[in-house]
Amino acid sequence: MGTDGQAVGKGKIDGTQAIRRAAAILRQIGQSVPQGADLTAISEAVQLPRSTTHRILQGLVDEELISYDRKARRYFVGSLTYELGLAATGVALGIGHWRPFVDNVSRRTGATAYLMGRSGIEATCLMKAESSAIIRVIPVDPGQRRFLGIGAGATALLAALSPEESEQIIRTISPHLGRYSSLTEARVRDMVEETRQTGIAVSRGNVTENVIGIGVAIREGDKTPRLALSLAALTPREDEATIERWKEIIREEASAGQRER
Repeated sequence: MGTDGQAVGKGKIDGTQAIRRAAAILRQIGQSVPQGADLTAISEAVQLPRSTTHRILQGLVDEELISYDRKARRYFVGSLTYELGLAATGVALGIGHWRPFVDNVSRRTGATAYLMGRSGIEATCLMKAESSAIIRVIPVDPGQRRFLGIGAGATALLAALSPEESEQIIRTISPHLGRYSSLTEARVRDMVEETRQTGIAVSRGNVTENVIGIGVAIREGDKTPRLALSLAALTPREDEATIERWKEIIREEASAGQRER
């Protein structure tokens, strides 16, 4: 018997399970950017015993997929993970196409703009353009991951999925919504439905208090969108006209980027 109580003879099953566990841990560490994650938090998030989690973490550290800060007792994304990302040349070039459009959204709105990419039930920040405002809003950094439905870009990507698939994801992420004071299953469903009706996602203080997010999924023919253009800013004191103008800008830049593909 193996250490997790499964027969060693079931090599394929155990191997697949080990890969899935390691991937789940990597995703969790990715979500913790930039502050890193400790053993207890990772173990609880992936629902594995501390001993099992620690053993997998040590293997990932040995392979440089993650790194460990002994002083802080936290794990971070490692150098090999970064290097492997650089090796994805075709994907990187496709993402690079959106650099000027992300910059344009930030320049035209004065907000912080993002390119978000879907990865399973999560969205990853692929690109960011800083706000020109004196007080900047940066709820997410490049490389950081969050569940679909949390934030405007991630909600736009969730709404682009079929009703069946989006509902399954909402139920899956439900236990994690408690960390966001205004997010519930019902609220996420309402935001998804609203996004489908309007074509644009709006998140008002759902992730960070007094911050508004606006996002739109980037269409690629008949394919399910895997990228979203979004922005985040302090909720404007002006009337709704400012928000409507921001919506139009983000739509324009997404459409311009699609036309130039």
